[in-house]
Amino acid sequence: MTRPAYLQPRTLVLLILPPMMWAGNAVVGRLMVGSLPPVAMNALRWLLVGLMLMPLSMRIWGDMAAIRERWVYLAAIGVLGVGTYNAMQYLALQTSTPLNVTLIGASVPVWMMLVGAVAYGQRLHARQFLGAALSILGVLLVIAQGQWEVLRHVRLVPGDLLMLLASLAWALYSWMLARPPAAMQGAARPDWDWAAFLQIQVLFGVIWAGLCAAVEAFMAGGVQPPVWPATWSTWAAMIFIAVGPSILAYRCWGLGVQAVGPTMASFFGNLTAIFAALWSAIFLGQHPRWYHPVALLLITAGIAVSSASTRQVRNGAGHDEA
Repeated sequence: MTRPAYLQPRTLVLLILPPMMWAGNAVVGRLMVGSLPPVAMNALRWLLVGLMLMPLSMRIWGDMAAIRERWVYLAAIGVLGVGTYNAMQYLALQTSTPLNVTLIGASVPVWMMLVGAVAYGQRLHARQFLGAALSILGVLLVIAQGQWEVLRHVRLVPGDLLMLLASLAWALYSWMLARPPAAMQGAARPDWDWAAFLQIQVLFGVIWAGLCAAVEAFMAGGVQPPVWPATWSTWAAMIFIAVGPSILAYRCWGLGVQAVGPTMASFFGNLTAIFAALWSAIFLGQHPRWYHPVALLLITAGIAVSSASTRQVRNGAGHDEA
């Protein structure tokens, strides 16, 4: 009997490696607190990615006319994905833990549902509201650190709030990828492979990230870490997040989603919090509290309920919902 696509060893590797890398990115981001300013760290990360992608994406330099024609869309996804989401994640890690950041990041499907309803006219159903409620309850449990009176006194960790905003930015980015303009659909879409398309996003994202890093340096007034890695360990960390969570995870995730679809892949994405707990315990000495697995179960249940609703709508009504 043929095994489902997501049980094939190659597919499992493709879907498990990205959350492992993304969790490592969160832990490294926490370890780098005090070594590099967070926004400058994001700019340097993607500058390194752009340099590494050069040999794989040389074709874009001969296709500048196509980029100019679509620059508004390309700049928007570059700013949201490369320039904003990752910078806000590193900012969040200044005051929050990798486990909190990855758990709150697991609420992205809820934000995607809300963005879809508000900006793209996606119809919402009862099961999706239930799924959203479960996921939001899980996020609130993390923010409250298992003590609901924390919410009553509005004693919120700044990093957790920043990660909520980062999740919203990622939801906007994801919808823009799922519903591109006509110039990026079908035969009108330029013949860009994964490396070329990522490189274009990086080009626009690095410009924005560099401007934000300059603002960060100006606001700090000189009382911040150097904007350039000063030790070999810092350089090693930067190379890891450029190669692993950026290039390798991006490529593996794209192939995995092609194999099993975005709904099934989203469940593997929730492994990020599991790996974050493991890496945090090993490298940071930060062990999970009782509310972390409970929150993960709530968030996962919410996504499962919402996904089941989406599948029913697709199968029953026959119209497309992202």
